[in-house]
Amino acid sequence: MPKCRLVSSMALLCAFCVLSAQTPPQPPASGPAAPPAAPAPEVSQYAIQSLAKAIDDLMWYMTLQDVAVVDKVLYTSLPPHRERNPTAQGAGNPVTITAYTYIPRKLDRSRKHPLLVYVHGGVHSNHQTGGASATVHILRELLEQGYSIIAPDYRGSTGYGRGFYELIDYGGRENDDCKAARDWMLENYSFLDPKRVGILGWSHGGMITLMNLFQWPEAYAVGYAGVPVSDLVARMGYKTDSYRRLFSAPYHIGKDANDNVQEYLRRSPVSHAAKLQTPLLMHTTTNDEDVNYLEVQRMAAALKAEGKQFEYKVYQNAPGGHHFNRIDTKLAKESRQEIWNFLRKYLQPETPK
Repeated sequence: MPKCRLVSSMALLCAFCVLSAQTPPQPPASGPAAPPAAPAPEVSQYAIQSLAKAIDDLMWYMTLQDVAVVDKVLYTSLPPHRERNPTAQGAGNPVTITAYTYIPRKLDRSRKHPLLVYVHGGVHSNHQTGGASATVHILRELLEQGYSIIAPDYRGSTGYGRGFYELIDYGGRENDDCKAARDWMLENYSFLDPKRVGILGWSHGGMITLMNLFQWPEAYAVGYAGVPVSDLVARMGYKTDSYRRLFSAPYHIGKDANDNVQEYLRRSPVSHAAKLQTPLLMHTTTNDEDVNYLEVQRMAAALKAEGKQFEYKVYQNAPGGHHFNRIDTKLAKESRQEIWNFLRKYLQPETPK
């Protein structure tokens, strides 16, 4: 990670610690009573998310610096899909996207190597080390195999303020943001092979993986979609009202599926099955508490109906449910090995010496 960005994150963390440790001045032992203290200003969810992101940036550097050169980069993607004021200064400008890059330290840069685009999940989330979807161990496994990786925080990701949060375009231009991440890496690292690029993700990240394969089949040699969101119309039917409001928000789709079913279908991978040309592996489990496995089955059925070749496995009540092959169980490690074997067939990484 560049020194200036690392220092910036450390400074923010230190400032938070100092402010948290401060205590208000105490009134004197005698004399008039001090006036009531003013109420503390409310801390917004966006400020908390930004602080968490700054701390997590340090965690990425600290946990992977032994095996990778870790960087945080900025590039541009398509303009917002909605402009609040189309005539405002700067309206129509490209959206600036932040991404994390990881290059194996021992990689022989005189030779060509494969690239992976790693896509985080969550309607509003980010590329993070902690939580149920912690990915440090997954990235370490990939880096040790010789993969270079870019992990974009596409529009709508948390940790970048309210404005970026409300740029969300689920099933829309977020796909372009991840394709632009691929292109940025190939433009900036001559040792990466444009014919050996893979993309992978779980849940919402699995959905973006599918949409990238469908929209830009020539850009990827292989893809893995774990427990992927596949059918937004079906999903809106079995999710809660609070979940549906994330999509019908005025800054997002603006209508629910009942009022604009075609828009939800357009954003669903199941509607684009005929476009698959790239080797694909999908995993799901029957006890997934987030992405109902029936949704993924509909994706598989659509691909089969179009005569597409792909690999697909349904686990039966796998421990861990939605996160079954991202955790630390024996089954999870065996499942990830299936993924790595599948990717290796098409990307042929060289283990760094």
